[in-house]
Amino acid sequence: MQASKTENRRKAEPFYWLSVAKPRTSSEIVNEARDALQTVKTPRPFTPTDEQRKLSGSQSSRCPQNRRPVLFSLDTSSSDSSESRPNSGVRLSPLTHKPVVIISEKKDEVSSVFHPTPPADTAELRKVSKACKGLFRATSLKDLFSAKVVPLDQNEMKLDFEEPTMMMNSLDRSNNNCLAEQKLYTSFNDENRQLICNEHTSRSGSKDSMEGTPGNFSLQLQGESDQIEEPGKKSSQLRTSGQKRRVTDLKDETRINEWEEEDFFWHTRILPILHELEKREDNIEHLCLACTKLHQALGDGNMLGKRFKRRNILLKTLYKLVDIDSDPLSLKLAKIILAMKVDGKNLVSVCKLAFKICRNENNYFIIQNDTLLDYLLQVLWHEDLQKNHEALIYCMAALKVMSEKEALRLKMVSKGAIEMFLELMKQINNIKEHDTYFSKLGLLLVQLTATLRILASCAQARRQLSPSAAVPQLCVALEQRSGDKDLCIWIVSVLSKLSTYNDFCAALADCSRCYIVFLALLNKYQKQQDLVIRIIFILGNLTARNDQSREQFFKEKGSVNTLTSLFQTYYELDLNAPTWHHDRKGKSQPKYPSEAEDVLIKLIRVLANLSIHPRVGAALAAAHPLVGLLVTVLEYKSVDDCEELVINAATAINNLSYYQVENSAVQEKQLHIAEMLLTLLMSDNMDAVVEAVRVFGNLSQHHEIRDFIMQKKIYKFVIALLDSKDREVCFPACGVLLNLTVDENKRAFLMEEGGTGKLIDCLQDFGPADWQLSCLICKTLWNYSENVASTASCFGGSTNTLLMLLTALLDEEVELECSLDKDIKDCQRVYWEREFKPVAAKLLDRIQSHHSSS
Repeated sequence: MQASKTENRRKAEPFYWLSVAKPRTSSEIVNEARDALQTVKTPRPFTPTDEQRKLSGSQSSRCPQNRRPVLFSLDTSSSDSSESRPNSGVRLSPLTHKPVVIISEKKDEVSSVFHPTPPADTAELRKVSKACKGLFRATSLKDLFSAKVVPLDQNEMKLDFEEPTMMMNSLDRSNNNCLAEQKLYTSFNDENRQLICNEHTSRSGSKDSMEGTPGNFSLQLQGESDQIEEPGKKSSQLRTSGQKRRVTDLKDETRINEWEEEDFFWHTRILPILHELEKREDNIEHLCLACTKLHQALGDGNMLGKRFKRRNILLKTLYKLVDIDSDPLSLKLAKIILAMKVDGKNLVSVCKLAFKICRNENNYFIIQNDTLLDYLLQVLWHEDLQKNHEALIYCMAALKVMSEKEALRLKMVSKGAIEMFLELMKQINNIKEHDTYFSKLGLLLVQLTATLRILASCAQARRQLSPSAAVPQLCVALEQRSGDKDLCIWIVSVLSKLSTYNDFCAALADCSRCYIVFLALLNKYQKQQDLVIRIIFILGNLTARNDQSREQFFKEKGSVNTLTSLFQTYYELDLNAPTWHHDRKGKSQPKYPSEAEDVLIKLIRVLANLSIHPRVGAALAAAHPLVGLLVTVLEYKSVDDCEELVINAATAINNLSYYQVENSAVQEKQLHIAEMLLTLLMSDNMDAVVEAVRVFGNLSQHHEIRDFIMQKKIYKFVIALLDSKDREVCFPACGVLLNLTVDENKRAFLMEEGGTGKLIDCLQDFGPADWQLSCLICKTLWNYSENVASTASCFGGSTNTLLMLLTALLDEEVELECSLDKDIKDCQRVYWEREFKPVAAKLLDRIQSHHSSS
């Protein structure tokens, strides 16, 4: 593999040159270089004697202290010729100065270097063989590096050196090899050194190689060097430098050993499997088996990932098999390709392949028993969000399909997928709208929230889905992406599911801006039913919790107007929507609530919940448009048409009718409301009947409604309800009867219809189990017996039973024994003392006094 330019340049520098005072001319440099070459005829590297040093010193007065650099040329024809510098990007050819071209594994990449003529003798070379060992070793890895060795041609020796001007042009063409070319051509004279040092300084921008006083220099070869101690330089410093180089040698040798092992493993384990894959394209079963063997072998050889040198060769072989139409084979290939840590378009392609496999229902069992999920989660966790957003979209889409299957969903949760999803959402939320990736990441967020919606239904997933982490991020995404309708639908779908659980609902209520965001979306997408209905559902859950949530929503600007506008819009849509359809027998059957009805059902629920708050309820009771729409629902809808819608409308009216406020719209329309309620009482739906009676319980505080009840004989129906033995039915019925007994001229109906006897039966049935209902019964009997002449004329044969009941119920020991539910025991005792006991004691005294006198 070709090394980087910086590494090539660094490794091609066997020594450093120091600047001298006077540069030499180009012709002098070339002539002296030629003379030096002609003198190299001995088989040994040149080792000058003392006399030769003196002689050379006289010839080159600019070399301080008569020192000359020794150039160690590398003889590739020796026993070490099979070893070359790993990753150097060059191969040294014997006795030639022509450039040697090496084609790297990367396509269209070459490197070339000029080399000086080496001495013929290798005896001196052994002195540095260990240090130079790394320079030759790679030549034995013929599959990694291929180079044509140029044969020696003595006749062309004179062409090996260019003129200085041509050499400088060569330097301009290749900055990577400029320093190596200059130094390998340099002769042993000071003028040449000046030329090289200046060039090195101007091109590399580094002065590390030229530190020291003029005339000092160091001779250095990769891994080991012969050092000439400079004046004043301590030997310890040289030893330290040598120790560092020995550590470098050790690392290089370790790396070389690893490369040799990888080369051996490639030929013995991997290549046979690749040949097998190329030969069996028609046999899917054999291909799948070979892919399994290949995956195992790559893992054994530590060849998974990006550091494997023959990675491109392997991937090309695998990509050829992707076009085969076989999902089991594609699954094997996808796992291997993902394990090779591909990126860019390759990562997009393999994620598309994974999504294609996952969305096929027939592949469920092979995916369930495989490890594709692990690889997809690794992609999601490790890949860069902006760089690989398209690949992450397909990866997330594949995970979404997997989450639809329970077994894979549980496996996904157990592997920490929830944490990954939330972290990914947080990263997306940190990218602001002005960023170029903002819109592109919307598609990824769609797949992410769709997956969370599925996981929100899984109990194991919810336990890992922290409310304090998930809900705020969902709210931020909803606010930032309010312009993306489809994404908003998915986000509110997740929130609507989570809001059905108390902890998530509380976390949502703590997000102060959630109400603002919801109202903005309702106004923006008013006719987008699938979005509106989910937001209204969430608001219904929030307002069902506590008064704080109700008041917070009500205080948001335009909240009531938004709800009223939605009510009007979907009321009109419902008027034009078909409500009935014909079955196969031709009979007309009610449809399931239409889309418009569904919105109205949940919208009215929000209004009913809001009206529980005293101030909010009083304000809504005076909101004439809103109350008018509620009454309209009772007008045009019957229980048979849409039971839930009608009952919810009656419940909301009942809550609003509780508030006796000035300018109350409910009081203004009370007679009309009473007419609508009469229709509900006549229905066969018991829930509708109960809601109608509850509304009459509040409205009967007004004498107009009491007169209406007596005129329409509604009291007979109410008395009959006392026989139901159902607390939820008897309680509102007693409320109506209590209000009717306020008018003295209306009390006689209780005796005529047997009402007193049924009230006493209810007291006996419920008694200490419900002190509220018992108190209500006693108040009704107290009103009824206000002007009683005798107990016999008032209570008839039930007088003694009533006396015994009241005496027993006023006994404190009985009260304590009859409090069945420990959780509400204290509350019941307070109610017994403050509400029931005073009324029951007065009623007992009245009955005893009149009973004794009679």
